[in-house]
Amino acid sequence: MLLFKSGGIIVLYVMRHGRTDWNAKHKLQGRSDIPINDDGREMALNAYEEYKSVNIDVCYCSPLIRAVETAEIVLKGRNIPIIKDDRLKEMSFGDYEGTEYVLEKPNCPIAVIFKDPEKYVESIGGAETFDELFARTGEFLKEVVEPQLKEGKDILIVGHGAMNSSIICQRKGMSIGEFWDNSLRHCTLFEV
Repeated sequence: MLLFKSGGIIVLYVMRHGRTDWNAKHKLQGRSDIPINDDGREMALNAYEEYKSVNIDVCYCSPLIRAVETAEIVLKGRNIPIIKDDRLKEMSFGDYEGTEYVLEKPNCPIAVIFKDPEKYVESIGGAETFDELFARTGEFLKEVVEPQLKEGKDILIVGHGAMNSSIICQRKGMSIGEFWDNSLRHCTLFEV
């Protein structure tokens, strides 16, 4: 469903945080609160320049430092509120957070999330399930995003790879099998 306002379409954007040292080392971050590194700050500054003319009325953000710092850089000087919401935290990978090169490790149980998401139905090592992730982000969409879109506000969500994918899947009616089809590059606006 498209919503219109004077001068155009009302838009929901998502953006993934800038690069971190753990991204560079191919470590699963999840809920680990890792800051962006110098490359991530440069990415955010480039995004600031590229998107400074894009209308955004409000920004909702994961409370994890890598997302907050990215949002602050991308929106600097724009007088756009940045509102943190716990429902926008990254998917928890439980005991596997900090594990490097998960996809390259034979028989690594958590790799199923990435290789065959349809088969990941029960928590592994305390990791969040897709049902849990979709429940909290779906609640956020219903309670926060949808009413504001109806009010004519353009919204930016600054978050994380899996969390953003859950929002995209829900808004576009995509299946879990398509979960990773919208892998977002760091600091790039994606219109949902």
